[in-house]
Amino acid sequence: MTRTPQNISDELLDAARRAGAEAADAIVIDGSSVSVEVHGGALEHAERSEATDLGLRVFLGKRQAIVSSSDSRPETLKAMAERAVAMAREAPEDPFTGLAEPDQLITDWDMDALELFDTAPEPSAEALMQDALAAEAAALEVAGVSQVSDAASAYGTHRVHLAATNGFSGGYMRSSRSTSCVAISGEGTGMERDYDGDSRTFQSDLRSPAEIGRTAGERAVQIVGARKPQTGSFPVVFDERISSSLIGHLLAASNGAAIARGASWLKESLGQQVLPSHLSLIEDPHRPRISGSRPFDAEGLATHRRAIVEDGVLTGWTLDLSSARKLEMSSTGNAARGVSGPPSPSNWNLSLTPGDKTRADLLRDMGTGLLVTSMIGSTINPNTGDYSRGASGFWVENGEITHPVNECTIAGNLRDMLMRTIPANDARVYLSRVVPSLLIEGMTLAGN
Repeated sequence: MTRTPQNISDELLDAARRAGAEAADAIVIDGSSVSVEVHGGALEHAERSEATDLGLRVFLGKRQAIVSSSDSRPETLKAMAERAVAMAREAPEDPFTGLAEPDQLITDWDMDALELFDTAPEPSAEALMQDALAAEAAALEVAGVSQVSDAASAYGTHRVHLAATNGFSGGYMRSSRSTSCVAISGEGTGMERDYDGDSRTFQSDLRSPAEIGRTAGERAVQIVGARKPQTGSFPVVFDERISSSLIGHLLAASNGAAIARGASWLKESLGQQVLPSHLSLIEDPHRPRISGSRPFDAEGLATHRRAIVEDGVLTGWTLDLSSARKLEMSSTGNAARGVSGPPSPSNWNLSLTPGDKTRADLLRDMGTGLLVTSMIGSTINPNTGDYSRGASGFWVENGEITHPVNECTIAGNLRDMLMRTIPANDARVYLSRVVPSLLIEGMTLAGN
């Protein structure tokens, strides 16, 4: 009989009980993937992988230990449980650890409504290769593209099952389909590169390889001849491609683990305004066909839609059970975990209130400043919110793009930056993080 992730997780719990654990939870992830890369019109690399990863967490009072493996044989499960219990006996006590109470657990969910798995036939390696070749060919057709460094296509599925001695048992399946392309323009020391790609749950939703390749090529050509901008204080538009990173810094600062450690520039900001009053940041883990959707978290608690920021005001922290206990609050159903570590708070699907202007409108309103399309490196002070990142993109004069720029640094303070946020209306609604281009005035640019 074929053993499913649910079978294996149940066997892990039985092994933990026999080894002397007072409580335990187990997570099993069973996945397969196939990926293809092409170069110069020919296959360069093809890979198929199948793996089952398992993690077991055991409790002895307020002591916990975690072990993981990729071997699901019964003798291995027995050894895992015995090792975990032995480790727990030597572990320090953690007053905030422990499983959810039975009355906290989700008891019913509608998996079909989330549409996490595409039932269409798995694409063949040949079909994936043809998609990658089509993306490469489309990029090379763009005038000014000298080569394509990488064109790839992939498909994967995985099953997740979580079970615990508090009575929870639940799992789900996911599928993913992606195509990407990296194009290079120019020659010698004047070469520039840029990319495009798409990843979806359903193959039928994926953008065409030709569109992806063409966009990668056009982006690479547009940045030829980039030079440093002038140094000074200027408005900056964060392109929709990278604007979600700004919201990511807000999420990191409102993460319950950071708040419990006291290592957050938002630690005294609960109930205070952190965004302009017309903006809200909504988390919705129940959006169909989106990679961040899930019916329950890694501790068996129901996920739910919530406003992290409502009308500019920070309404709450992102919490798992441990961080909630430390802060004397309730979990928000945001626990995430892999097989080798304990749960920790994480965010699901997010969307920022859009504006009523296009990106072109923001550039026009900005006048003279920087349009950022790519960033590298990061220096973020988690306690003060001081922000500094390397950036490249386009210089804007009188509301019009004049030339590409690179090798510059943009800096400011996240608290001040977010309060000056002006959103466009160009967010891609099929992403897990739906954030439009953002205009922020008065940033420091270091260039020439």
